[in-house]
Amino acid sequence: MAQEGDWANPDGVLMVVEVTSRDRDTDRRDRIDKVRGYAEAGIPICLLIDRDNDTLVVHSEPQDGRYQQSPSYRWGVAVALPSPVNVTLDTEDLKDYAD
Repeated sequence: MAQEGDWANPDGVLMVVEVTSRDRDTDRRDRIDKVRGYAEAGIPICLLIDRDNDTLVVHSEPQDGRYQQSPSYRWGVAVALPSPVNVTLDTEDLKDYAD
């Protein structure tokens, strides 16, 4: 795993939720580095709430340190999270937090 020692033990973790920050290095850190770290750790789902783009990105199917699937959804739609989470998120309320 990249940056070993910076990450908690992922055993039993089914999903992480990451919300983009407003920092200048958000693109690299929140959209690339953290997502890669979660994939390398084998965490099945990484849900990225992207405040800059008003989207949710559902990263899934980690393999060889990368997520194989990363569909993006606009806020306001129902988003089905794949296995092993298997829930549908109603993202309508996220519109209330858009700038």
